[in-house]
Amino acid sequence: MILVITIDVEEDNWGGYECNSFTLENVKKIPSLQRLFDEYDVIPTYLVTYPVATSKESVYILKEILRQGKCEIGMHCHPWSTPPFDEDKSVHNSMLCNLSSELQRKKLSVLHDAIEKNLGVAAKSFRAGRWGYNGTVSSVIKDLGYTVDTSITPFTDWSEYHGPDYSLLSPEPYRFESPEIFERHHNGSMIEIPASIGYLQSNYELCASVDRALKSNFGKYLRLKGVLNKMYLLNKIWLSPETSDAYQMIKLTKVFIRKKYKIINMFFHSTSLQAGLTSYVKSKEDEIRYFNRMREYFKFTSKVGIKSVRLSDAYQSNWQDDMDLNRRQTP
Repeated sequence: MILVITIDVEEDNWGGYECNSFTLENVKKIPSLQRLFDEYDVIPTYLVTYPVATSKESVYILKEILRQGKCEIGMHCHPWSTPPFDEDKSVHNSMLCNLSSELQRKKLSVLHDAIEKNLGVAAKSFRAGRWGYNGTVSSVIKDLGYTVDTSITPFTDWSEYHGPDYSLLSPEPYRFESPEIFERHHNGSMIEIPASIGYLQSNYELCASVDRALKSNFGKYLRLKGVLNKMYLLNKIWLSPETSDAYQMIKLTKVFIRKKYKIINMFFHSTSLQAGLTSYVKSKEDEIRYFNRMREYFKFTSKVGIKSVRLSDAYQSNWQDDMDLNRRQTP
């Protein structure tokens, strides 16, 4: 198994759809995070937004890590902070997939060029802000030279937030040919490496079906899901220190190992590195716990021999030929 770490490096005031300027204090925490990564030979992929890519201080921090060969730089597009601002700023338009293909192309091109100019790399890896990804976005990033997307959150439906529905998709990576982002294609020129989200139970198809059925009645869903979770019958886990502790992340990884998945993708936001910017980390004590969650998880991956690589390198490793890419995977 291979481990990738994907971090959305973004402005402090996430969700400030009406803002005209953004602060980036959280990015100053990245050197501390990188020291933790270095301790366990972890190579992160930093997916950067436009404010980050155009800030001298943020660029300096990231370029120093990049210069040492200790990370990858990719693209993370927040429409509300990426020019041109030709759309009405709203929750609906905060999803890149809801913009016209022409405006998608303009924003993504501007951000791609800013990364290349200021960070000195032609990025190959991409994640849409708020997971707002679709076929037209994939076509644009392909034209810009991107080969890897990591915008899909398996077993998750963002429809109530004006976003896409990924509830039928599994955590396994696959090749595809844009714009058919959900269709596995043996010779596809693009690669999808979803965020690692799964269940602690082994039958993913059944778990996902039950989850969807329960959600049709949201009030009952919350109560029933809580009961099933406590009974260890339906435990959905995100491989993210924001929502899961080290024990849960390790348990999920063990399930992935038993299911013979080849890549596991830990994901989180840079804003969670600094207390008070997200609901996940509210105090200095939370900051310490947050780092300790990752430390305990990396102790486990190191012990069992899970190697960490850059996102754009993960799918090209020597196990690739072992995958049955012709088989359409179901959850």
